[in-house]
Amino acid sequence: MKKVTFSIFAGLALFTFASCGGDKTNETATDTNTEFVDDSSATSAEAAAPVTLEISAGDDMRYDKDVLEAKPGQKVTLILHHTGKMTKDQMGHNFVLLKEGTDVNAFGQAAAADKENDHIPAAFVDQIIAHTDLIGGGETAQIEFTAPTTPGNYPFVCSFPGHFGSMKGTFIVE
Repeated sequence: MKKVTFSIFAGLALFTFASCGGDKTNETATDTNTEFVDDSSATSAEAAAPVTLEISAGDDMRYDKDVLEAKPGQKVTLILHHTGKMTKDQMGHNFVLLKEGTDVNAFGQAAAADKENDHIPAAFVDQIIAHTDLIGGGETAQIEFTAPTTPGNYPFVCSFPGHFGSMKGTFIVE
């Protein structure tokens, strides 16, 4: 027991001596600690590394996911798979990410009337963060975009006529 007490005492004395600048080894330890702090910053940057999200929808007018997530400002690759068999004109699907606060019902109604633009309504372009092309059964669409920098819950929908009521979800940025 005395040996342990002596070792603790000796360690404290060495620490006190090193803290006063008498030992160059402590400077190296401080540098190593600074490097550790830098490593934690790199870990934060890695958390915002690009992400690939996949979502599917079929002839049943449903996405297979109703929640997608990303970090603020994160680069996102989104892949939409149409797993059904019906054509784009019969049962087209897309993915439209809207800004927070967008009136989804008004958007959906405007989209239904805008066939010329694949149901992406011109009146709501300023409310759209990103969208895929409209696709039919067996097709895949891919887009790349940057997630909003403001944390929040952003609605996503399919803008094909009549789909926005059942094909919807939340893109969570946190």
